[in-house]
Amino acid sequence: MLKNQLRPAILITLVLTVITGVLYPAAVTGIAQVLFPRQANGSLVAVNGTVVGSELIAQQFAAPQYFHSRPSFGAGYSGAASGGTNKGPTDLKLADTLIEQAVDSAIKLDGAVKGKVPSDLVTSSGSGLDPHISPASAELQVARIARVRGATPEAVRDLVAAATQCRMFGFLGDPRVNVLKLNLALDSALPLGRRAENR
Repeated sequence: MLKNQLRPAILITLVLTVITGVLYPAAVTGIAQVLFPRQANGSLVAVNGTVVGSELIAQQFAAPQYFHSRPSFGAGYSGAASGGTNKGPTDLKLADTLIEQAVDSAIKLDGAVKGKVPSDLVTSSGSGLDPHISPASAELQVARIARVRGATPEAVRDLVAAATQCRMFGFLGDPRVNVLKLNLALDSALPLGRRAENR
């Protein structure tokens, strides 16, 4: 009797392993490569044929001529060790997750007023790897970047406006700015050492 039960169990396990472990992943991967090859391969961003990052994973930008990303809580901007604080806006302990160095940096570099720094510049995202900042966070950094690059604030704001993504489908999420793409646009339109004109 045990033999009659064991044989079908092993057979079903092998069949399901092939279906769910080989055929299904192969089909999904194949369809993704045909219909969405760029997204399936990580939404990589290349400059002159060299990959410089992904639209989906934040990078650390510390130089004053660049827009700075959200802090990465403990992950160090590594996709292999992402993690967040799991604190929401209604959590009374959210203030405990503020990254003090980020607050001090925003005050020192961008003239922010303590208590009025956009929250996404001083807290990490759920994954610690969010590649976007809010338009308010970008606006806070405009004056510093314009000064360092010898550009007008209006020229930098034009780039921010062009890089701002609206709510998905007009109602999901908030407006956001991809930091990597914005910084690449900065390097292209307002290179260091060359005074840019108001556009």
